[in-house]
Amino acid sequence: MSCIYKEVNIKSDMPTADDAIRRITYNIRNSKTLGIKALKIIHGYGSTGMGGKIRVEARRYLGDQKRKGFICDYIAGEDFSIFDAATLKAFLICDDLRHDADLERHNNGITIVIL
Repeated sequence: MSCIYKEVNIKSDMPTADDAIRRITYNIRNSKTLGIKALKIIHGYGSTGMGGKIRVEARRYLGDQKRKGFICDYIAGEDFSIFDAATLKAFLICDDLRHDADLERHNNGITIVIL
């Protein structure tokens, strides 16, 4: 099934981890309201020497949201591959993810969220 997914850059102005989580929450809620099926969250990977706190906190938060049933799944950028079972399931929900520039790039600065 084809769908348009939304790309969200939460690291553009170097927010705190708490502000980044608020941005993720807002974008998940807003996207669900608009009927968007997938989000590509650009959170960076910690190349500035800060240790990737936003990435770590974002993925911890998304894990909590998945366990609570608020999102269907999330895929770490380094796992976003045609050889990954979660990615293949995501294609069934949003086939347009097959054309994403980060597919097969093993980019740990992004996370795909399936709503």
